[in-house]
Amino acid sequence: MGTAAAPRRFCRCACFCSENLYVARYGLHVRFRSEQQLRQDYGPILRSRGCVSPKDFQQLLGELEKEVERRQRLGQESAARKALIASSYHPARPDVYSSLQDVALAPEFLAAAEYSTSPGADLQGLLQRLETVSEEKRIYRLPVFTASFCQALLEELDHFEQSDMPKGRPNTMNNYGVLLHELGLDEPLVTPLRERFLQPLMALLYPEYRGWLDSHRAFVVKYAPGQDRELGCHYDNAELTLNVALGKAFTGGALYFGDLFQAPSALANPLEVEHVVGQGILHRGGQLHGARPLGTGERWNLVVWLRASAVRNRLCPMCCRKPDLVDDEGFGDGFTREEPATVDVCALT
Repeated sequence: MGTAAAPRRFCRCACFCSENLYVARYGLHVRFRSEQQLRQDYGPILRSRGCVSPKDFQQLLGELEKEVERRQRLGQESAARKALIASSYHPARPDVYSSLQDVALAPEFLAAAEYSTSPGADLQGLLQRLETVSEEKRIYRLPVFTASFCQALLEELDHFEQSDMPKGRPNTMNNYGVLLHELGLDEPLVTPLRERFLQPLMALLYPEYRGWLDSHRAFVVKYAPGQDRELGCHYDNAELTLNVALGKAFTGGALYFGDLFQAPSALANPLEVEHVVGQGILHRGGQLHGARPLGTGERWNLVVWLRASAVRNRLCPMCCRKPDLVDDEGFGDGFTREEPATVDVCALT
């Protein structure tokens, strides 16, 4: 009798604790290894953005040291939160934890995914079934979830937010939202969404990643008065991204896009894309983007970072070096210790 293969072990790059630390007050991502390095690399730009006095700089140092410590504890603390939620949390909408059913998905999304798996499917045929936001930037949009499923998911997220369960930050820039793997929604919702629907869709839209999207990181971000209202320029730690507006009623908060791997300081005349509830925006993770300030109401978005270990095992998208792998929980940051298939990294840019 054969032995079942061991589950793949995913990792993160060690740069996670030193690269791309976001300083919201100065609208800047920085590398941080020491005070001397920080002054040398970022002194002029920090001063130009208001970090002028010794007190300002010491406050910044304290914030960066605290963020490094938070990142070092992240995997262990996330696993502990997930275990506590699994044992003690009582959902308001148990139905959203059932395995993803077609009834939750918009007919347009189902049709596009079905076409993508049909014999002879090609890019031009798929483009007739979705909206091309920007041909040049390869940004697309289509309905993903039904209104009733968006409402059910929002009810569950509201219930969890108001509970006394521990909550982790959705990512290193947003402070309010939910990590779906901690809530227990990765396996029933996000994994089938990626494997059954997004993989064939993305294979036609972004053929350079065909067959390689083997993990993800999914979270919901919340924008509201008195909480996060906007999001600065950044790249995603992903090969591809799906961003779905779940609701609620809101004004403002449009996404804006620059070029692929463009320096944030060089952003000019960005492309703005308004959110439509239930619809998802598809783009490359390396596409510079951000979110305009919320006007009124609350905006909740489901974001799925799609990752390809065969690509990132060669070059970490955050530090642009061969990754220094560190074992991590769950899907980690999408790296593996296995030898990937041959990938032409230059062709991806």
